[in-house]
Amino acid sequence: MQEYTAYDAADDDVEPGTGPETTPRPRSMHAVLMRFIQWREHHVKEKDFVLVLALFVGIFAGLAAMVLKWLIHNISRLLTTHINIAQGNYLYILLPAVGVVLVALYVRYIVKDDISHGVTRVLYAISQNKSRLKRHNIYTSVLASSVTIGFGGSVGAEGPIVYTGAAIGSNLGSMFRLSPRILMILVGCGAAAGIAGIFKAPIAGMLFTLEVLMLDLTTVSVMPLLIASITSATIAYAYTGYDFEFFFVQSEDFYVAKIPFAIVLGLVCGLVSLYFTRTMNMMETFFGRFTNRWKRTAAGCVILSALVFLLPPLYGEGYGAITDLLAGDTSSVVNGSLFYGEGSQTWFLVLFIAVIILSKSFATSATNGAGGVGGTFAPSLYVGCMTGFLFAFVANMMGFETVLSTKNFALIGMAGVMSGVMHAPLMAIFLTAELTGGYDLFLPLLIVSTIAYGTIKFFEPYSIYTMRLAKRGELLTHHKDKAVLTLLKIDNVIETDFLPVRPEMSLKDMVDTIAKSSRNLFPVVDAEGRLKGVVVLDEIRNIMFRPDLYRKMYVSKFMSMPPARIETGMSMDKVMKTFDDTGAWNLPVVADDGRYVGFVSKSKIFTSYRRVLRHFSED
Repeated sequence: MQEYTAYDAADDDVEPGTGPETTPRPRSMHAVLMRFIQWREHHVKEKDFVLVLALFVGIFAGLAAMVLKWLIHNISRLLTTHINIAQGNYLYILLPAVGVVLVALYVRYIVKDDISHGVTRVLYAISQNKSRLKRHNIYTSVLASSVTIGFGGSVGAEGPIVYTGAAIGSNLGSMFRLSPRILMILVGCGAAAGIAGIFKAPIAGMLFTLEVLMLDLTTVSVMPLLIASITSATIAYAYTGYDFEFFFVQSEDFYVAKIPFAIVLGLVCGLVSLYFTRTMNMMETFFGRFTNRWKRTAAGCVILSALVFLLPPLYGEGYGAITDLLAGDTSSVVNGSLFYGEGSQTWFLVLFIAVIILSKSFATSATNGAGGVGGTFAPSLYVGCMTGFLFAFVANMMGFETVLSTKNFALIGMAGVMSGVMHAPLMAIFLTAELTGGYDLFLPLLIVSTIAYGTIKFFEPYSIYTMRLAKRGELLTHHKDKAVLTLLKIDNVIETDFLPVRPEMSLKDMVDTIAKSSRNLFPVVDAEGRLKGVVVLDEIRNIMFRPDLYRKMYVSKFMSMPPARIETGMSMDKVMKTFDDTGAWNLPVVADDGRYVGFVSKSKIFTSYRRVLRHFSED
């Protein structure tokens, strides 16, 4: 079956005239590679070889994460070192816009490919493109996101590093001609390694692959995922030390009396996650209405620059503000803004942080909408930290007998909002714990993350990454039936050996056509090839042996209409639903303009389904 043939390693972005046929040296390298592949096929099982590749995926993805963090840090430090924190800074108007424009030019004229929405594109590659990603995805996202974030774009580096890691896994597996099923595992390894390297969080990296990319945890996949995540995290620790990403010291214990507050915070985080997701979607629709890309860039830059100027904590990833809040420093939130010095006033601090929470999703969507490249991991962590802090701060202002630690609840809020936005409660729990070392707060992390996830799940069945693909029926999920149907393509189950007939044909011509056919079903088409109906052999048996009717009866009189029509772009999930609704065994397939294409049958779908299921479920 076509979906599961090992694909040619020649990538889509290899240009004519640069291949082995014009350069003798690559030809010899190619020959060596092919000999190694043949040796491997005879001496090393694919399941064992993937463990070796997972190690290299972890190494390369870990190094890529270090390069990305280094670039972001140094670009940001170079641009913001001389900014005065005691006043408003007009550089905040200029820098984010310049960064976004530079990236937009880079993507438009150098990359010449859309590299935004990294995680969604990885999901699409797994579901619809045999886990194939282009070679340039290994480095283009790293360069684009480092400039976007370093210049102040209000996004995170995690989506791009996931895209980069997945591309490393995909291309490494493709180079050795591995099957799409193994490529899928290597893509998951790269994504897990990207998260593990950027956050120094190997468990969260693995859980990201399981919950967000929705790869199944099997005996074949578990070891490669572990190897890649641990290897990448080890490289991160070796380069940056063994400190946690965010410095956090738990100064107050979490005891039973605070559980009701944790429950309420879970509900709040769920609603904030819903607001964040809906706002991102609304702004994406807004930017999608621009037909001119430079007008879209201008609109995004105006929104982003205005927000960053008024609310400097929105600059870049915002990890500095998270570190300050986890350390108990609240007054620094207004540093570098027009409102410097107001941070000591309680009412103003509440208002300022509330506006930041409401504005972050606009700043993030404006960055991406204008042409910047970045993810939503950091923004969701940022909003969660602000939400948790504000919740505890306001609760303490209200004079409850139980005093809440703003530091603890800021950390817990990070897990809550991320759980809701990503629809990944386990990843959110372990990522927060691994980022901060807040393992002593495991119980409230569990409570808040679970309730936040349950709250948003009531309103939004899919995460911010998967909803686009789910609406188009292109999402691969843990549900085996739906996953296999997603992997099937309508083009591969269409049968075209049905002989068409015309409405004006006589019964005699119809009988002659029946004699030539091995089928008992005949599509009726007009002169333009449009489907007008069908002729079922069983329905004309009573007249087909009556010569006296041969010149009196015409196809237009005894044809019937099919119970439904299948369109060429329809997903297999909808195709099967159509079969269930109609009870039919065969249905005609038509193009968008109504022209007849062929027939699809249940038996053909079931045969293809069993074949894909065997391949998909191999352990």
